[in-house]
Amino acid sequence: MRTRKRLGQHFLADPRIGRRIVEAAQLRPEDIVLEIGPGRGALTRFLCERVARVLAVEIDEALVRHLASRWPHATLTLIAGDILTLNLDELLDREGITTPVRVVGNLPYSMATAILHHMLRFRARLRDMTVMLQREVADRILSPPGSRPYGSLSVFIQYFCEGRRLFTVSPSAFRPPPHVFSTLVHLRIRERPAVDVPDESFFFDLVRALFAERRKTILNNLKRAAPWLRVNDVASAVQRADLDPMRRAETLTLEELARLAHALFHARASCAENLAASETTLFDSPGEIR
Repeated sequence: MRTRKRLGQHFLADPRIGRRIVEAAQLRPEDIVLEIGPGRGALTRFLCERVARVLAVEIDEALVRHLASRWPHATLTLIAGDILTLNLDELLDREGITTPVRVVGNLPYSMATAILHHMLRFRARLRDMTVMLQREVADRILSPPGSRPYGSLSVFIQYFCEGRRLFTVSPSAFRPPPHVFSTLVHLRIRERPAVDVPDESFFFDLVRALFAERRKTILNNLKRAAPWLRVNDVASAVQRADLDPMRRAETLTLEELARLAHALFHARASCAENLAASETTLFDSPGEIR
């Protein structure tokens, strides 16, 4: 079958690698697997031999028909659709699945980060993810603070997951061969996030602001983002978080980022309280408005 370039299709063609991926996922006979992008079935057949059930989501309807004719396993449920628009809660409820599922897949390079973000929306329904990524994306996800690849994506994934690198795969294992190496990573969903934050939306807004211009200090990035974050005195908040304002974002650990988020969120709350108090004095107290 011909590949569709717009879908970023690079099919795994080496069955030895397929078997190795499934073995690396350490699946159990009772597991239920959500396979993202089964393609021509390089992983699907090994998954069906190993687990209780496989839900395979494929956007290419021609491939869905191909898989249905080639792998008519009783354990396989094929779903034609885009993983980025899939409501996993609805799918699992419809299929009567209540236990956390395990995600396996060779992710399209151009959509890998979007897919990871989308899947983590449903993290309460997941146990882990064993996924093939472009090597550079894997480096960004797994890198520690202080390393060049460390950034907002690293923080986002490491906040929700414990990650480890499994092995790297040469372009020659795929058809057509991509222009990059691939890395298989394992992401175990944490029972609770890595750090305590006052508000997750605010925390990730803060992370995006800090990494907006990597060469700038955290203070300069925060001053630029202050109206967006709705914090007036960012310098005092950085001081309360016991951080050097001249540091750059890529040096901050998750614990330090959480500490900064608490300080800034407290500053925002205090600012809102002061504003509310001033409005009460201005409009609700007797006498003329001054």
